[in-house]
Amino acid sequence: MGQPYDEQLAAKERHCRDLLAAHDPHWLPTVASTPEGFRTKAKMVVGGSLDAPTLGILDADGHGVDLRSCGLYPADLRAAFPALADFVTRAAIEPYDVPTRRGELKHVLVTQAPDGALMVRFVLRSQEPVARIRKHLPSLLVELPQVRVVAANILPEHKAVLEGALEIALTEQQSLTMDVAGVPLHLRPRSFFQTNTAVTAELYGQARDWVAATGARTLWDLYCGVGGFALHAGAAHVVGVETSEEAVASARATAAATGHPDARFVAADATTWALASAPAEAPDLVVVNPPRRGIGADLAAWLDSSDVPHVVYSSCNAVSLAADLAAMPALAVREARVFDMFPQTTHYEVAVLLERV
Repeated sequence: MGQPYDEQLAAKERHCRDLLAAHDPHWLPTVASTPEGFRTKAKMVVGGSLDAPTLGILDADGHGVDLRSCGLYPADLRAAFPALADFVTRAAIEPYDVPTRRGELKHVLVTQAPDGALMVRFVLRSQEPVARIRKHLPSLLVELPQVRVVAANILPEHKAVLEGALEIALTEQQSLTMDVAGVPLHLRPRSFFQTNTAVTAELYGQARDWVAATGARTLWDLYCGVGGFALHAGAAHVVGVETSEEAVASARATAAATGHPDARFVAADATTWALASAPAEAPDLVVVNPPRRGIGADLAAWLDSSDVPHVVYSSCNAVSLAADLAAMPALAVREARVFDMFPQTTHYEVAVLLERV
């Protein structure tokens, strides 16, 4: 964080260009971010005591370090943290103590929509505090009227993960509307969404431009999340595939609300689904947006040998992207662009347009 932002950006560009140098793409200008106030998702570990809870991270000894004033969050999101900390005390939700494995509240997860609305999730060891959260929730909603969605997530295991499988809705509204480049994406709890909404809009816009340039009418969006690429792409017929049933439910809700009757979303493993569906339904273009590990050998081999003429690959790890591209020699990298989704870190997003040779 002590490095000037232009130097951070230049280092990321060099890193990405070096990794993809063998493919010699046409590089589009890097999309920069605001270097502060960009994180619209706060994943706050809860520490401290019931009377003085901390929201932030844990130190090496497992004790809470408060980050409520962290400049990575927008000012209006930071302004909500004191009320959430006060609510922990008021509702008597004992912070979980990692060294002793006692307590209840492990994380407070907050997501901010572009219009300022909030989703708040309390990650608990058990359902024991849920009744108290329900009892005191009206006071929190008065104090933070921008809160639209509240849920309790149950994570009984003592392990370093963010959330558990059980989600308990505590408000009537159960999805947050994220208006991204004119598309109101519905975001349900336990659905993945990028941390930097402004740069995400640029990423979706670039994918839309590539889809338009290729003239693709049929599109598969693999690892589709809540359907961001699929519903921004402008293709006549789209299918999105995602393992998270919550994310698929979010995508279906957006498709219904925005008049996309031909958009279909499937809860399945992307590789398994693609291999089982081809070649009879091979589309004009495939979008892949995998986790950091990349798409892997099986999906890369299928894409390489398929009849799909174009692929848009969005990656948060250029190292795994380079490995996947090496496994797809039949697809040439025509254009590439770096998107600085994560300022103040060494991470970034990169998107490439592939064309069959």
